[in-house]
Amino acid sequence: ENWNRDPAEVAALMKIFLRYCDELRKEALKRNIKICVLSTDTTRIPSNVKSAMKRMVDETAHCKDGLTLNICLSYGSRGEIVNATKSLCECKEEITEENLSKHMLLNDPDLLIRTSGEMRISNFLLWQLAYSELFFIDKAWPAIEKDDLLHVIRSFALGRNRRFGK
Repeated sequence: ENWNRDPAEVAALMKIFLRYCDELRKEALKRNIKICVLSTDTTRIPSNVKSAMKRMVDETAHCKDGLTLNICLSYGSRGEIVNATKSLCECKEEITEENLSKHMLLNDPDLLIRTSGEMRISNFLLWQLAYSELFFIDKAWPAIEKDDLLHVIRSFALGRNRRFGK
């Protein structure tokens, strides 16, 4: 849906992303971090951004025993579900939750931190968040500090009883 924002704002966001791609790639290589870019519609991404994304992904692909950084760009969860369903049908696999999950871009995360005081998930990982723990922080992302993250980690580790629907 963010493609529906003012074109100048979209262009500025693409410019910011492009500006940090090389820096992010270099830092990921130093720290053995694999970068994945998850997208449900690449047709609207400018070609220079696509090239920078491809370079980040390709050059960090060998970093398999470290962390993985997933970047969602031009991503919508409803689109992901539609794409996964189409893929499942093309493979002529039985339509089950397990098979559909195999065609999604990302596995189920244990937790999601939503910043900026918003109390919604905004078409983000709708399928995968079914049993994830959700934390809401009333700060914009740039204002998040180490103590905020430590609070979430401690709350997740000590204060949550995960039942996975049982």
